[in-house]
Amino acid sequence: MKPLSNEQLRDKMMTIMDRKDHWAWPHFSGPQITKAQLEIHFRQEYAVYVRDFPVFLSRIHGKNPPRPVRSELARNLYEEDTGGLTLGQSHPDLFLTMMLGLGFERAHFRDVSLLSESRAYREWLDKVTLDGDWLTGLAIVTIFVEGNVHDRQEVLHPSPPKDAEQIEEIVRKHHLVQNHGIDLKYLDLIRVHLMVESSHRQAAWQSVLTYATGAADQQLILGTLQEGLEHWLRYRDGVARSCGLRK
Repeated sequence: MKPLSNEQLRDKMMTIMDRKDHWAWPHFSGPQITKAQLEIHFRQEYAVYVRDFPVFLSRIHGKNPPRPVRSELARNLYEEDTGGLTLGQSHPDLFLTMMLGLGFERAHFRDVSLLSESRAYREWLDKVTLDGDWLTGLAIVTIFVEGNVHDRQEVLHPSPPKDAEQIEEIVRKHHLVQNHGIDLKYLDLIRVHLMVESSHRQAAWQSVLTYATGAADQQLILGTLQEGLEHWLRYRDGVARSCGLRK
């Protein structure tokens, strides 16, 4: 099989990411969702991937990819686990701070009981990051897990870095502020995402596309991304059902 060009592979990967969009998201980001429903949603998100996202990165780093990839993973890991490039707190801790702003105590996020679909998705993430090769794991963790339906726009037409005033304007318009009145002081997670996410997206895509040059690697990445999408959609279906939402 002939390898795809860089542009062909990118387009096929982006076509998969175009579908990382779930019918229930307008409910979760809208004015009708209750605090009780939000807590179900956020507890599953935290236990499935937010809490251990730095661990996923460290697993890929530990597979000893090429030095440029290791360096980028190290920067990403350092920020995720310490906040050392931004506000000095790990991203999982900033997530829990945001939860506190909604009235959800940290204790609510210990020993979370995963829904069956959530457990299946988490077990798949563990399998890919523990047993898979570094390149496929890199694509899943840094492109699929960190990315979303907006990747095509963000990667092909990146916006310039935002200054502090622009970041605060976006934070003030966040749906948790508009719909639930969360105090802005609890939203440092949103701030750090706005500070670093654009560069992370660019670096993630560049790293994968630079090293995925063989046909076998390319097909494995595309197949695994598609598998991840199917797991993710089932996971989000499960959370929506648990919240009493119907398509």
